[in-house]
Amino acid sequence: MSDLILGVSAFYHDSAAALIADGVPVAAAQEERFSRRRHDPAFPSAAVRYCLEEAGATLDDVSAVAYYEDPRLKFRRVLATFAGAAPAGFASFRDTLPSWLGPGGKLRTADRVRAEFAALDLGRVPKLSVRRHHESHAVSAFFPSPYESAAVLCIDGVGEWATTTLWHGRGTEVTPLAEIRFPHSLGLLYSAFTYFCGFKVDSGEYKLMGLAPYGRPRYADLIREQLIDIKPDGSFRLDMRYFAYLRGQVMTGRGFEKLFGGPRRSPEGPLTEREFDLAASVQAVTEEVVLLLARTARERTGESTLCLAGGVALNCVANGKIIDAGIFDEVWIQPAAGDAGGALGAAQAVAMERGVRRDHPATGRDSMSGSLLGPGYDDEEIAAYLEFHGIPHQRLDPDTLAKEVADGLAEGKIVGWFQDRMEFGPRALGARSIIGDPRNPDMQSTMNLKIKFRESFRPFAPAVLAEDATDYFDLPQESPYMLVVSQVAAGQRLAAESDGASGLDLLKVHRSTIPAVTHVDHSARVQTVTEHSNPAYHRLLTAFKARTGCPVLVNTSFNVRGEPIVNTPEDAYTCFMRTDIDLLALGNFLLEKGAQPAWSEQHDWRTEIPLD
Repeated sequence: MSDLILGVSAFYHDSAAALIADGVPVAAAQEERFSRRRHDPAFPSAAVRYCLEEAGATLDDVSAVAYYEDPRLKFRRVLATFAGAAPAGFASFRDTLPSWLGPGGKLRTADRVRAEFAALDLGRVPKLSVRRHHESHAVSAFFPSPYESAAVLCIDGVGEWATTTLWHGRGTEVTPLAEIRFPHSLGLLYSAFTYFCGFKVDSGEYKLMGLAPYGRPRYADLIREQLIDIKPDGSFRLDMRYFAYLRGQVMTGRGFEKLFGGPRRSPEGPLTEREFDLAASVQAVTEEVVLLLARTARERTGESTLCLAGGVALNCVANGKIIDAGIFDEVWIQPAAGDAGGALGAAQAVAMERGVRRDHPATGRDSMSGSLLGPGYDDEEIAAYLEFHGIPHQRLDPDTLAKEVADGLAEGKIVGWFQDRMEFGPRALGARSIIGDPRNPDMQSTMNLKIKFRESFRPFAPAVLAEDATDYFDLPQESPYMLVVSQVAAGQRLAAESDGASGLDLLKVHRSTIPAVTHVDHSARVQTVTEHSNPAYHRLLTAFKARTGCPVLVNTSFNVRGEPIVNTPEDAYTCFMRTDIDLLALGNFLLEKGAQPAWSEQHDWRTEIPLD
């Protein structure tokens, strides 16, 4: 029988569970997809139940549970931080200490994890293994990767002490080589600018990255001179006089405001040239540091391949710079690179200690199953749901469904695409996606404002048939997890006339044959789709190419602003009816908006039939 190990991350943000069998991921999901609470930090009870159900197992079948970080070591860092900042920050220290030392406090996280598992009543609670935060990241980066050996780079805000670590992965071992420690953190530097520009830390970093191409990096030299001392090997130190996170609950203080000409932008305030330029500047500095660290990783390990994890590995622009620089022959990024992926890495760290084999590199593929590791619903389950609620629909065979949806897309319709198992990680990869025609110059603004209900400047990503990717993008390797930004190929670009446009007015300039997925700097966050990784999505892209000649689709996550990506058919139908999505493909069922009863006239069915 397979050796089952269950990993969990919890109690900070993006809690998740992951189940592996002999080291290979069987199931993994974030708790937010079940609770419908964005970035849910709670113990992942629903995700744990799902993982066990997917494997047909109980806790009696699990040999070990792994937790993704060491709370006692983290507490020592918290104490040392407050002691070093004293007497400043005493009020914050006074408010924070009870959360660590009180009943059920963070210092007793291991006991709390055991109690939460016991409360599930799914069998005996297995032995708990507590791992270190960056170890969990490093193992999640290397162990599922398609490489026999590789350099491994992990960059995030902070774990226990480490903020940046370099490792060498070989066979079934991951060896630490170097680290940078808190408070010196590239992730926290980026989060400080996220906060200063009025976005939410730990979720608004995507917005800052998307904002950067609208500005000029005119503050980059000031950042280098005042905020961060960068060494030739990529190591760095921050000047803590400008940051407030050592003393309280905010990221920046008065020193930051003086340096950059005024107070932080209010979260709902207008975006100005200053925010555009701040975003461009910190992005440029981040890319510089990441490139230096990547070169050091190559020199220290001698490897020609690189694996990445940690929150900064979700900076797909920086990832693209590493690839474009040719430092490595190939780069692989863990699709759940943030804390959710730590659940998987923690479980695989236990498996490594037990001497589990890594057979998948011989196939040339990773072991993440295209990251489709979450819950799935077959046609019988979907049919039962639709028929119970009297929801009008058509049942089609897969080829006909793809053709009908492709025709709708070519006519300008926006489609909710719900297929196969849900994605693990922050990106929608063609299982829980909203899709549109990238040739339509109005598609970006329409999807942002009428579907996603979010800021107009946010770019959308293209999904492209892997076999046609180089015709549309300057991409030297596959990008299956939408974690690499590349330039749109010269052959697809148009001679755009900006007429002196700047800031958000740049959105109105048409730059390529696929304007809806071409950012203002001719970049795109690309997903390459193969028949092996996602047959249904590949079939749709093929049908769209046959209909239009274009093998590219707009792909964005199936959700609206402030909500997690949809999980169930119920979630998908609710989102479909609340937005201007025209068509909904649920498995092999096609729903048209015009055929549905008015949303206000429908009875309250949300709690009438649970979906297992």
